[in-house]
Amino acid sequence: MNNLDLFAGIGGFSLGMEKAGFKTAAFCEIEPYCKKVISQRWPEVPIYDDIRELSASRLVADGIRIDTITGGFPCQDVSAAGSMWGKRQGTDGERSGLWAEFARLIGEIKPKYAIVENVPAILTGDSGRWFGRILSDLAALRYDAEWHSIPASALGACHHRERLWIIAYPNKQGLEGGSEARDVREEGTQRRYQFFAGCNRIQRTEWTVEPPVCRVVNGLPKRSHRLKGLGNAIVPQIAEIIGEEIMAKHNYV
Repeated sequence: MNNLDLFAGIGGFSLGMEKAGFKTAAFCEIEPYCKKVISQRWPEVPIYDDIRELSASRLVADGIRIDTITGGFPCQDVSAAGSMWGKRQGTDGERSGLWAEFARLIGEIKPKYAIVENVPAILTGDSGRWFGRILSDLAALRYDAEWHSIPASALGACHHRERLWIIAYPNKQGLEGGSEARDVREEGTQRRYQFFAGCNRIQRTEWTVEPPVCRVVNGLPKRSHRLKGLGNAIVPQIAEIIGEEIMAKHNYV
């Protein structure tokens, strides 16, 4: 399956998805430093700058076929840290509001799957309305969804780093087939069916302990950019597990 990696950062989603058997067909990333990182590691894969200017027709014109879309849209307006600065404006905020562009591309491309990552605070923000907006947008596109909160510590990491993972797919592929928007406040914070089954086999493993970037060496080049890139990155191992479940469903493994 060909994957479009939105809000790609330093390529964490692509690392995990490629290990599961996917092919990265294109990136979309606006940060100059992150673009340098992914262009060095994926020199043959095109990088689009601004999600607001990316469209299905442009991808088709460039000869790029997409089966799946992945991405962790900006969390600044939905994270708990954002509330410290009085900027927790939810999915209507300047940064987190880019979810609308993510949804637009799902509607234009109509991928087999869309995998979304963000902070778990989006589930309960504004009494569940932020997440309700995401489900409503997906339902309007006739996509159903499953979601589950998974921390990095579940895979043996020494830090918690809990994140919400959403898998969306056309209604006809879903186990329930409903297109209605669901009330998150009634359903709670987890909805796991087929594609999170692999979470049951997550085993704690020994992670190689490395010193933080800021203590590697004095005068480390691009130190602040590296810290930002790492801080915004997803856990590739979780994306790999989700990707494996999708591939197994389609008998690609």
